[in-house]
Amino acid sequence: MDGWYVDDRCTNCDVARQLAPDLIIEAEGKSRILRPPRGEAETRRLHAAVFACPTRSIRSPSGQPDQNLDPFPMALDSGVLMCGHNSRHTAGANSYLLLRPSGTVMMIDTPRWSPRLAERYAASGQVTDVLLTHRDHAAHGRRYADHFGARLWIHEGDLDAAPDADRVIRGLEPREIGPGVTVHPLPGHTRGSVLYLADDRYCFSGDSFYWSRTTGDLEVADSVTWYSIEELATSLTRVAERLRFAWVLPGHGDRRRLSADDMARRLRSLAERSRLLQPRPVDLTAVRW
Repeated sequence: MDGWYVDDRCTNCDVARQLAPDLIIEAEGKSRILRPPRGEAETRRLHAAVFACPTRSIRSPSGQPDQNLDPFPMALDSGVLMCGHNSRHTAGANSYLLLRPSGTVMMIDTPRWSPRLAERYAASGQVTDVLLTHRDHAAHGRRYADHFGARLWIHEGDLDAAPDADRVIRGLEPREIGPGVTVHPLPGHTRGSVLYLADDRYCFSGDSFYWSRTTGDLEVADSVTWYSIEELATSLTRVAERLRFAWVLPGHGDRRRLSADDMARRLRSLAERSRLLQPRPVDLTAVRW
């Protein structure tokens, strides 16, 4: 497409399609360029996909992306930035910067590691905490925490993935970990999965649930549940009446902003639907992005 293409390293993680859904589509289990960008806005969206892609599979006509069009960290809302530069070592998971009223920042999960990127993220404010949602996203947690002088958090159920964590979340009860920020243990995707809720507005759901463009609703990736789909259904039932948020911000899958009432209704419905799911073999190709 006028020199744009996706190379064969693509792992079909969906990250690029989230950022440029009108320009990149899924075909035969990979991303594919639908058409070249038209105008400045589309060029910027396509470059956001370029700089987020964990395998750097989206290739420009020149062979090298325009570094001046790297938008990350990219504002999603007044209090949240998307880190971009997703890492192959976290299966391409999205990560975020949560801006606090004090001027400090919390990082939720981690992008690929580099000192240069760390300095870019630190420009948003002093990063005090690196919050891991579960074991799959722990790869760069220690390096970012050490660089920032921040505390590294993980749940005890996944502690072997970050045994040098500074703060260990225990049990199933929610816990306040900072002003306006609570952690809710949510075993299911992994034994130690959690979500982080900030200001009754932002829900960082890890890989427990996400917004699906295919179904237009909240969904669980039941085909990629490493621990127990029954436990995940139990977890969702436990928290469905407790959580109020407008933004769902997952590790894998798309983001979405709705009214808090609409999100609450959809989360209750998801909990009910999840109770009907049965264990199945892991199948990465069956996720309804």
